[in-house]
Amino acid sequence: MNADAKQPLLNSPITDADHVSSACSTPGYNTINAAGPQLCHSPPTYHTLSSSSNIQNPDDTEPEGKAEGETRVYRRRWYVLMVYSLLSATQGGVWNSWGPISATAEDAFGWTDATIALLSNWGPIAFLVSGIVFSWMMDVKGLRMSCVITGFLVAAGTGLRCITFNTPAVTWLTHVGHFLNGLGGPVAMAAPPILSAVWFPPKERTTATAIGTVLNYMGVALSFIMGPLLVPDVPSTNSTNTSSFHKSSDLSFSKHNSSMILGSKAENATERIHEEKNGIALYMYIGGGWSAAIFLVLLLYFPSKPPLPPCPSAAIPRENFVQGLKHLLTRGQFWLIAIVYGISTGTLSCWSSVLDVILKPHGIGEDEAGWIGFYATCSAALVSLIVARFADFFKRIMKWLVIMSYITGTASFVVFALATVKVIPSSSVLFYTTIIVGTTALNAAVPLIFELACELSYPTGEGTTNGVLTIMNNISGLIFLVVVMIPGIGEMWTNWTVVGTSGICIPLLFLMKEKYNRLEIDEHKPALNAEIIFPSPQA
Repeated sequence: MNADAKQPLLNSPITDADHVSSACSTPGYNTINAAGPQLCHSPPTYHTLSSSSNIQNPDDTEPEGKAEGETRVYRRRWYVLMVYSLLSATQGGVWNSWGPISATAEDAFGWTDATIALLSNWGPIAFLVSGIVFSWMMDVKGLRMSCVITGFLVAAGTGLRCITFNTPAVTWLTHVGHFLNGLGGPVAMAAPPILSAVWFPPKERTTATAIGTVLNYMGVALSFIMGPLLVPDVPSTNSTNTSSFHKSSDLSFSKHNSSMILGSKAENATERIHEEKNGIALYMYIGGGWSAAIFLVLLLYFPSKPPLPPCPSAAIPRENFVQGLKHLLTRGQFWLIAIVYGISTGTLSCWSSVLDVILKPHGIGEDEAGWIGFYATCSAALVSLIVARFADFFKRIMKWLVIMSYITGTASFVVFALATVKVIPSSSVLFYTTIIVGTTALNAAVPLIFELACELSYPTGEGTTNGVLTIMNNISGLIFLVVVMIPGIGEMWTNWTVVGTSGICIPLLFLMKEKYNRLEIDEHKPALNAEIIFPSPQA
């Protein structure tokens, strides 16, 4: 028996292979024999460089060993995707730790709404700091280094939050912890298309991207449940009536009795704050322990790529990082999809974070608004997986699926905005329906947009491409949050901003020319001695 076949499952290049074929060279996999990509204005074309080259016929695949030009799909790809998805979900959940328990945190630590807002804002702020660095790292150094460093940042950030729960130290440590967690945002948001390109065959690529993407959403959704479950809420007392009662009956009590009442109140407040801090501490300890466990798993085993590529396009070297950035600047079609993703999803995610403020004038409280957000996130995750699987079965329709999603989402938010200004009758059912449908439709398109961007920009690396996309998303979100912080601006404008930023994307999507540069290569399966000529960046 071949020695490779005797190796453990996670180390063997053969025993966990689902499918083996021999149709391409494998640059980057110790069998490099690739000419540098040339550019033209047409779809990728292939020319034989030499008739004397030793090309292996797909039908002559060796039964054992690594045949030159071999591609292979490994079962361990699901392990890699699962571990990454848990990392992404953890990073997203940590980012949203304080929003669902904001009232308790303010009571326990003396924080204000501005403190809670800044803790959330560290996410996009830190993203802009580390975005380019991690984009380069994912393309040049690979997934392992990028994910291990991200796992360390998340674990360190959650660990800092566990050191003390006494003010003012807890405030500073929490801010630093959230900044560290935010630094890992580029990998948590942008890595799914890279992982799917490196590990998965074309028929599973969009599905894998969707799984990695929606798990980040689910981490955020889970924080809406875990926080309130572990942390006691601030007691809802009618402080105004209580205060009036004591004022009106003040003459009937002696100074001694008044002192006893005040002392009892102070004792109750101290006990309440102690319980709140204990609940928050438990929440932080669980988050810190879980983050440390994910980091340990990444450290022990998380390979950057399989021994052999899953498809021809995975075997072809990408452009170097600087050259890839230069080419992206000239790819007009890529910038159409980048603008669509950036302004629509960046605005929507920040709009969702102030949903309780938007719905409060319409009789929907903070808890109910949180559940609406939770249901919308879960719905978006489920629909994303269904749509992505559909896109894997029926190729070359991603653009039209995205257009349908944006038309549906925009229409839902138009109805919602009209209901908030009483143009049409409003009700809780209407608010639930329009928010959930609108959020689901727009977020379900995200994996498709990631894959479309990779196809349009290929052979620019997936890390570079999606790094730029997610940076634009965070810039859009920051602008939205800055405007929200303007005193007295109100909240009605936010609803029409969501309508406008999603609606303007529809004509942009119609203008986009759908191209599948990467899929062309996988379908053509160029031979070992093929020279591949890619479309011009301007195309």
